[in-house]
Amino acid sequence: MNNYDFDQIAVEMKGITQKFGSLVANDNIDLTVHKGEVHALLGENGAGKTTLVNSLYGLYHPTSGDIFINGEKVVMDTPNVAIGHGIGMVHQHFMLIKPFTVVENIILGKETHKHGVLDMERATKEVMELSERYGLTIDPTACIQDITVGMQQRVEILKTLYRGADILILDEPTAVLTPQEILDLIKIINNLTDQGKTIIIITHKLKEIKDVADFCTIIRRGKKIDTVKVADVSESDLASMMVGREVSFKVDKEESEPGDIVLEVNDLHVKDNRDIPAVEGLSLKVRRGEILGIAGVDGNGQNELVDALTGIRKAESGEVLVNGNNILGLNPRGILDHKVSTIPQDRQKRGLVLEYSIAENIIIENYKKAPFSRKGWLNFPAIREYARKLVKEFDVRPDDENYISGSLSGGNQQKVIIAREISNNPDLLIAVQPTRGLDVGAIEYVHKALVAQRDKGKAVLLISLELDEVINVSDRIGVIYEGKIVGEVKAEGADENEIGLMMAGGSNS
Repeated sequence: MNNYDFDQIAVEMKGITQKFGSLVANDNIDLTVHKGEVHALLGENGAGKTTLVNSLYGLYHPTSGDIFINGEKVVMDTPNVAIGHGIGMVHQHFMLIKPFTVVENIILGKETHKHGVLDMERATKEVMELSERYGLTIDPTACIQDITVGMQQRVEILKTLYRGADILILDEPTAVLTPQEILDLIKIINNLTDQGKTIIIITHKLKEIKDVADFCTIIRRGKKIDTVKVADVSESDLASMMVGREVSFKVDKEESEPGDIVLEVNDLHVKDNRDIPAVEGLSLKVRRGEILGIAGVDGNGQNELVDALTGIRKAESGEVLVNGNNILGLNPRGILDHKVSTIPQDRQKRGLVLEYSIAENIIIENYKKAPFSRKGWLNFPAIREYARKLVKEFDVRPDDENYISGSLSGGNQQKVIIAREISNNPDLLIAVQPTRGLDVGAIEYVHKALVAQRDKGKAVLLISLELDEVINVSDRIGVIYEGKIVGEVKAEGADENEIGLMMAGGSNS
């Protein structure tokens, strides 16, 4: 946040309504953003936030309403019109060409030529000047596929600045970042606003709104609820306005009563994609009626562990027992048949077929079983009826089982996956980053769903990079470091500093 004198209006949207058939995504929304401020858009998954900024960026043409940029009425027919009026957008899923270098991505479509030949020397110089001015450290010659997600985001921001953006729209900018990268992004946002840039940020994370935003507009089910000065409200106030009720940040659960061992992992060894050991002698146990949370800094073998447990990656050695049966080496279908369900980390690559409807995704693991098929033919009435029930039960929006999954917001895509995996009635539920990209109301719902599975006598393995989530939801916590469980503590009364020390490779003694 900054002390900028917000006297000049940069963006004004009046009476914006956006309809898709019978669905009203934005309902007569007004938005005013002043030059030099950070303005947050807050709302549940599917509330209409991204639709609103897509109208501002020219990706959608509003059904009705007007847009003013620096006082001038503008018809935002295309993104080129928006770019011409100084608007840049960094999408939640980056629009970069992976084999290209950083500079090549930044100048693409706005190349500098000298005597008819691409002038890479001048382009690199211009990009580096921008990079230094706004504190966006990059390696101009690195290929996109070789740099971190946080660095890719810097490239996207630089792309907008290279095109002359004064107004930047950041859609869920922290959803894929590590905690350190989030701190770096906040510094970058402060650098941008210090030099007069205007930022519109969509985020679910209330702490980040408090850390970085000056004003916040809350949208609920397509309607504007209020615009507030962030300094004047608490995180709880924002959460209540967003979901229309009081939200609990603490998971309400009874003490666990663990039963028989469901999952037992013994001396597991797994290599990563580069053929380097990632899981090295890992052992753990999860019992019926308990949640074991795995805490660790990203890149310490979590992904490889999950891949080995779910049949996606071949382990080098070790043993993985589910209800006493060794499942190591089985394919994903074989592991499903042992009553193991998984909420994957990457919902778009591993969780859903984006071109399929909600109903098709919900039965994708069970389409060969009755009542979803008869004599090799899909039973569509039964499929739709089952999906309709789950859509209502898990509050997927819009509540249309025929809706294409790729058109859902990220949070609603996650709800479809959770609905499918929990309804499979597993003995073991593996939940990997289950609340990634979800709003506080949906996070509360997911946490309750995990605890409900535990209370039904299921074994739950929770793997999350959010330490608060691991402590809040788990019964026991195992700390993973360099591919091993290096310590274990009870979640109740757990000391964050002690866990943090183990996560960094220190001793817990």
